[in-house]
Amino acid sequence: MDAKLIMTVEQMKDRDVWRQTRNLGIGGSDAGAIMGMNPWKSKYQLWLEKTGQAEPEDISGKESVYWGTVLEAPVADRFAELTGKKIRRAGMMQNVKDPWMLANVDRLIVGEKAGLECKCTNAFSVKDWKEDNLPDSYYWQCQHYMMTTGLPVWYIAVLIGGNSFDYKAVPRHDDDIKALYEAEAEFWLKNVKEGVMPDIDGSESTAKAIEKQFAGNKSDPIELPSEAADILQLLHNFKQQEKDVKAAIQEQENKLCAMMGDYEIGFIGDQKITWKWQDGRITVDSKKLKKDFPEIYAQVTKQGKPSRRLRA
Repeated sequence: MDAKLIMTVEQMKDRDVWRQTRNLGIGGSDAGAIMGMNPWKSKYQLWLEKTGQAEPEDISGKESVYWGTVLEAPVADRFAELTGKKIRRAGMMQNVKDPWMLANVDRLIVGEKAGLECKCTNAFSVKDWKEDNLPDSYYWQCQHYMMTTGLPVWYIAVLIGGNSFDYKAVPRHDDDIKALYEAEAEFWLKNVKEGVMPDIDGSESTAKAIEKQFAGNKSDPIELPSEAADILQLLHNFKQQEKDVKAAIQEQENKLCAMMGDYEIGFIGDQKITWKWQDGRITVDSKKLKKDFPEIYAQVTKQGKPSRRLRA
């Protein structure tokens, strides 16, 4: 194996020490973010966390995290029962050649050069696991583990909706691992260690990270760098394209509606199209409520969190 054990399962129970150790490198759950395949966290957000500019979100109190931890052992045991494979707990492992490559290994397969990752997810995610599918972020997590340990295969077992179990083997793909290694090495050695900011993407995660990063308490104007002019022009171009696309969509919908006429259901071959009346939305006249029933208004309304809005 290309990795050594640096924290036992017992040592990992000290979550503060575990977090400190995990921040000394890149773990499997970081791989998806670095490859741009994590729907919850961007590379920019990860960079802020790894460089100490932002605190990672505390998810310890979330029910999904609690049950994911509690059900890890039953998921692993069910995998062993169905496959006949013998498994053992591992811990945190570190690549011998590149110490920044870390892996929190759920289980290792005894007598086989393989590992096991255990997952729990809700019933709405069942489509992500059909046949040979699995979420992209989990695919890169498994490739990261194989890159770190040198093992040729990684199994992933999942409990879906609390009552559906599935598992599959994720083979090692050397081309993907090569791309992953290059991306992770650049992120760790250049972005984290040298402090070079990674490219800013268009994800919601990055938008929230930037808003949280800067307090926005300086009212005096700033002269932006020259490249801001190009960015602003692109922004205006994209906004115009957005308007054009919306207008084009509306045009096609109008043409179809005109063809439908008084009919609510139409077919184009096997493609079904409907144009039906829907009940109007029930809304509250907030101004009237506030004027006529101020006490009730105060009880049923709440102030949202402030946010910064860009106008350009």
